[in-house]
Amino acid sequence: MQRRKLTRIVGLITVALVATVTLVACGQQTATKSKNNFRVGTVDALATLNSSRYSDISSGEAIQNAIEGLYRIDAQGKPTLAGAKSLSVSNDQRVYTFKLRENKWSNGDPVTAANYVYAWRKLADPTTGSPNAQNIDPIQNGQEVRLGKKPLNELGVKALDKHTLQVTLANPVTYFKELLTTAPYAPQDEAYVKKQGKDYGTSSRHAIYNGPFKVTGWTGTNDKWTFVKNNQYWDAKAIKIDKISMMTIKSESTAANLYQSGKLDFIDLDNEYVKQYKGRSGYHVRKIPAIGYLNFNTKRPATANVHIRRALATGFNKTQLTKDVLQDGSTPLDGIVPANFVTNAAGKDFRAYSGRLTPYDPSYARKEFKEGLKELGQKNLTLEFLSADTPEAKAVAEFMQSSYQKTLPDLKISVREVPLKQRLNFGHNYQFDIIYGIWSPDYQDPYQFITDGGAYHLNTDYKNPTFLKDVAEANSTYATNPTKRWEVLKDAEHEIVKNDAFTAPVFQGAYAYMQRPNVKGLVIDPNGTALYFRDVYMK
Repeated sequence: MQRRKLTRIVGLITVALVATVTLVACGQQTATKSKNNFRVGTVDALATLNSSRYSDISSGEAIQNAIEGLYRIDAQGKPTLAGAKSLSVSNDQRVYTFKLRENKWSNGDPVTAANYVYAWRKLADPTTGSPNAQNIDPIQNGQEVRLGKKPLNELGVKALDKHTLQVTLANPVTYFKELLTTAPYAPQDEAYVKKQGKDYGTSSRHAIYNGPFKVTGWTGTNDKWTFVKNNQYWDAKAIKIDKISMMTIKSESTAANLYQSGKLDFIDLDNEYVKQYKGRSGYHVRKIPAIGYLNFNTKRPATANVHIRRALATGFNKTQLTKDVLQDGSTPLDGIVPANFVTNAAGKDFRAYSGRLTPYDPSYARKEFKEGLKELGQKNLTLEFLSADTPEAKAVAEFMQSSYQKTLPDLKISVREVPLKQRLNFGHNYQFDIIYGIWSPDYQDPYQFITDGGAYHLNTDYKNPTFLKDVAEANSTYATNPTKRWEVLKDAEHEIVKNDAFTAPVFQGAYAYMQRPNVKGLVIDPNGTALYFRDVYMK
């Protein structure tokens, strides 16, 4: 799977013969060296530069490179102080007091503690409708505020003075520093944002930056954009690269040819190209905790039926999908939390601890589908499968259509493939029966997969009282009791995945890519979700 590709992993089923022939010769041609310009091919176009509204990887990556929060990810994949220069923590591990660096926004405005208060309240505000609102839950009153049960001013974040930010947690959180590296916790310049109104973040011209780079050349709809050095940045002297040129390329053969001909310095690899590039200079592969998933529209009668959802969650052959279609090292996944992601003190992996919840089971799927049809008073169903229009997403959608047809003969699947931005909008607006995507976490804890995992409308539509009690206790009663906390998280995963099939895991991904040997200092997020350009230089 690919780092940014929440809409793709690998998936070209066929490859043009000419492309394959060209790739066999790869490495035999001399790369065109760019002059301090790192050229990156990506499959997903930008959707927004608004940290309160993004829900895709390319947007999150852009925000994290251009808008600096309290922490950032360092070369070792660990959180390190960034927008904050110091931190003190109370004895009960609940009150964090940050001293901010002297820094400016790209328009000259100072970066202040009030910028964080404004942005975090906006994230929590129910009227914002942020896809990442649940990320505010660790903050005191975070969940109550985002659910509209408490006012915004009761969120546990205060500006003690211009450069002092105090954050109070609901309970101690071991992964809080990792959480603060993520895009939803980025600050926003309130005066600028309000002046831009609804246009804020819709193009590079309607955004403002306080990080090492500024975004230029993005109109809101085009497929190219550039990161350029931000001279207002507090540590601008440490930035060695002048420019990072991003190009959206949905055809893997095109991306591969551009890399081979020396016109790109970095590309993700799809399955056929892994075979061609494996073992060559610049080839890299890693296992990452990203998941392919299905969501179901519980506002529509058919997919509101739990038996139909259970049939859809278990009625496709995951092994065949990963082995014959993806072919990139991805593996079948039978729970929403991936394997080798987090272990307890005894070294037990959470996936093994929670078990296989939705294995491929044709007999069970047919039984559940028959029960669902009976409750709906129908003899057959036609459902729409919504995916992005990337090669991988198309391949997965077509495979799912075929697999369901074999397992559930009374089900007809129509496939709808749209650009990522539309897929995100359609998901947000309930314009789907079944929707497919890929999702990666922001921090290492099973809680994020179980309470998010890419699931659309989980926070508003999933009302299972046992699940809600479990996740509440994981964040409160058992916050400092690892054994009990895992027990309730396991129970919560069983409720949402096995019992209710509100979301359905498909696979866990791997990430293969090509990087020019002369590119140094590139940091890839441990979860495979973003590239960090701060330390990049061209040798």
